Amino acid sequence: MRQTQLFTKTQKEAPADEIAKNAQLLIRAGYIHKEMAGVYQLLPLGLMVVQNIKQIVRDGMRELGMNELIPTILQRKKLWVRTHRWDDETVDIWFKSELKAGGEVGLAWSHEEPLADMMKNHVASYKDLPVAIYQFQNKLRNELRAKSGIMRGREFIMKDAYSFAATEKQHSDMYERSKTVYMDIFKRLGIGDDTYVTFAAGGAFTEFSHEFQTVCEAGEDVTYIAKDKGVAINEEVIDTADLAELGVTKDELVPTKTAEVGNIFNFGRQKAEEVGLFFTDEQGEQVPVWMGSYGIGVTRLMGVLVEKFADEKGIVWPVGVAPYDVHLVGLNLDDAEIRDFADGIYSALKKRGVKVLFDDRIEARAGEKFGDADLLGMPYRVVVSKKTKEEGQFEVVDRATGEASFMSEEDLYAELTEQ
Repeated sequence: MRQTQLFTKTQKEAPADEIAKNAQLLIRAGYIHKEMAGVYQLLPLGLMVVQNIKQIVRDGMRELGMNELIPTILQRKKLWVRTHRWDDETVDIWFKSELKAGGEVGLAWSHEEPLADMMKNHVASYKDLPVAIYQFQNKLRNELRAKSGIMRGREFIMKDAYSFAATEKQHSDMYERSKTVYMDIFKRLGIGDDTYVTFAAGGAFTEFSHEFQTVCEAGEDVTYIAKDKGVAINEEVIDTADLAELGVTKDELVPTKTAEVGNIFNFGRQKAEEVGLFFTDEQGEQVPVWMGSYGIGVTRLMGVLVEKFADEKGIVWPVGVAPYDVHLVGLNLDDAEIRDFADGIYSALKKRGVKVLFDDRIEARAGEKFGDADLLGMPYRVVVSKKTKEEGQFEVVDRATGEASFMSEEDLYAELTEQ
């Protein structure tokens, strides 16, 4: 993409009412637009990041044998009343509205009920199980407080998955496999070493759950972590957790600021029983399905990555998440010969499969271009200029480390193609 054709604009300042670093930088860099507190529009660069995160998550879901679908965001009151989760005393984050035809409708904050109800049309016998489905969906939650940027919004993108099993063993196998797959996902996102499977309360879902908490100063949770043993417990359940069973003492646990990037819930048979999702088992008996729920906050991950890796110059995206692999910065482009040379490098990189953002702006000065490149945070910056052409050397800067190296054109193509 040529920067002159990209719908984006950097800003020197973020909105005065935006206090979260992740949102400040994403707004300034032109990844998102703030509509209102807790509500953001994804601009082209932001959408690219989200799509890259989605793809990494999608690869994990396929590994688990899950099928993707897109449910509706509109929710039937009757169904949620049946499971006792329509009442604002139980779930206090509903957005609700009135239908012109009469009756109330909810805007989805979660999807367990409607998808379990849908499965009645697909599950009749133990031979139909196990099965698992997932979605990427805009969730709406009427949060009282929305001051953490895209890490806690009133509208956000989430991946949620649901498993349906005939036996406790089938369910447990999926539940335990999901822990491994989730950790592989977070490793690919660059936060694997700082993310812990965390014993936690279930909130409006179940009595207990497992969260995936990432060490992050901007996080809203406190997790007690025994790093050497890889054990983590949410502050909410530190007094009730069986520390002996987890193999730690309280003295080994260090309170740490974290951000929840994923969670998994074991519903057992209760949710299916409430919804009326039964199947015929091998003995010919009608029994409720075993259910599990598995969430990952996609836009929250975007915010966490900014909070964890950004420096004083701007955003620093991990490889594989960034919109582009390389920010090709063209200087001296008012010279037609240099402009043709820079265009040739841009085309050659594209042909080799390198995702390139080419700063082809003629009027912008070098300092402005370098400042924007730092702010936007692509993994590598390559400078092409009159000096480059004369010396046959390209300056390549690693955004994460700041290290600069000089390469020939041949070495440049070889290096960037391997990334």
